[in-house]
Amino acid sequence: MDSPVKAQSRRSVVSPSEALDGGYAWFVLLSCFLVFGLTFGVVKAFGVFYVEIHRYFGTTATGTSWITSIAVATIHVVAPLASALSARYSHRSVVIMGGLICSLGIMLGAFARNITELYLTVGFLNGFGYALTWTPTVTMLGFYFEKRRPMANALSSSGECILTFVLTPLFQLLIDSFSWRGALLILGGLQLNLCVCGMLLRPLKASRDVGHASEVKAEEEGLSMELVPEEDQLKPMNQEEEGVEISADERTANACPEDPEEKPSLTKDSAAQRAELKTKIIRYVDYTLITNARFMVYSMFGVFAALGFFAPALFLVPYARSKGVEEYQAAALMSISAMLDLFGRVFFGWVANLRLVETVQQLTVTVTLLGTVILLCPLASSFTQLAVFSAAYGLVYGATVAIHITVLAEIVSIQRLGSALGFFMLIRSSGGLLGPPIAGFFIDKMSDYGTGFLMAGVALIVSALFLLLLRQMSRRDQNTDAKNHDMNKELEQDVT
Repeated sequence: MDSPVKAQSRRSVVSPSEALDGGYAWFVLLSCFLVFGLTFGVVKAFGVFYVEIHRYFGTTATGTSWITSIAVATIHVVAPLASALSARYSHRSVVIMGGLICSLGIMLGAFARNITELYLTVGFLNGFGYALTWTPTVTMLGFYFEKRRPMANALSSSGECILTFVLTPLFQLLIDSFSWRGALLILGGLQLNLCVCGMLLRPLKASRDVGHASEVKAEEEGLSMELVPEEDQLKPMNQEEEGVEISADERTANACPEDPEEKPSLTKDSAAQRAELKTKIIRYVDYTLITNARFMVYSMFGVFAALGFFAPALFLVPYARSKGVEEYQAAALMSISAMLDLFGRVFFGWVANLRLVETVQQLTVTVTLLGTVILLCPLASSFTQLAVFSAAYGLVYGATVAIHITVLAEIVSIQRLGSALGFFMLIRSSGGLLGPPIAGFFIDKMSDYGTGFLMAGVALIVSALFLLLLRQMSRRDQNTDAKNHDMNKELEQDVT
């Protein structure tokens, strides 16, 4: 009789033919949709809390912005760990654990006595939970979609927009009714829905096969020693079993542990064990990605993009309040941005799915436009002007976010997406950590929130330069492959 664990494992696995690009894949997309909203959607809507916490503790703009920057940086830093844990255990269990940690961090933050305790709870602990939920869910989505992957990524990321639209005015209402502490307690309860999202992540058999491909290959080549008894791993081959007669002296020599003839066997076994260890490590964390030049260039794009991604969302509400816009109108700016963000993700995700232009070219254009729009923000001073800015910012931001994960999958292939996403987030963490505080530093020095937008816009323009470099590298590789193909063709013709 099968054990309950094995039976449960069989029930939780979905056949690829039943799920790829359809069927159960839509439930995984729903899970990813909600995860985006309850993680980065909450980060974007947290600007409402920013104003209240800034007043309550009497800190500087830089000091308060560290709450968000620590959370964002922790998401990025912990991403490789989340990928490794998902490979070791399961995507479902890691996401459920992450949801519990998020809820705990937010609820503990409601009882914070100083800003440092908010750094540890709402910042670090909450960000740690976000990493354990977001990274495995996005990876699983990549396994479930192939032909419709750009559109699936766009639809799932739209959860960030819709929940930002809903949560921003809701947070303001909760703060007015229960204070910021009470609002955090309610938010902590809301974060428990991340556990439900984890329960929807049924393993796809194809994703298991991809994750174990390198290990299976190693076993076929005789590199796996797990099934060999330990005492047999270091034993020389018994020649008598092979039908070869040996003398008593030779048998004694084989039994001698100091026989120099034993050293090649030990060396061979040690090499096999090292190869097996390397295979297991790559299965959980594919560190060989750091030797991929295109991946590293794309990661540098991520660093500078992260410097500018999160600062505008954090400082838009305070900037509007500094221009005399009332509370609910200022909160409405984030809702306007979220709605256009939603449209941008869905529309430009659909455009990317048509393959009219290369995805990296489309990303370059949208990032450049995003940086330009943010640079123009300090020119807005009235609610109407800020509403126009919010709409333009949301549209171009959505167009950018909709395809940047798709570009990553094209660079490294879907088989390595889990580890690549983890390493990409880790490298990008420096930008996510330093972006809001650097913007806050300029705001404190100049006493003007507009300077924070200028810093973010410049960072995004710089990030677009790395995309141009990536495009040139891709074109060079394509030309090299074409030349090699032509040479092989000529050699085949000469042989015939």
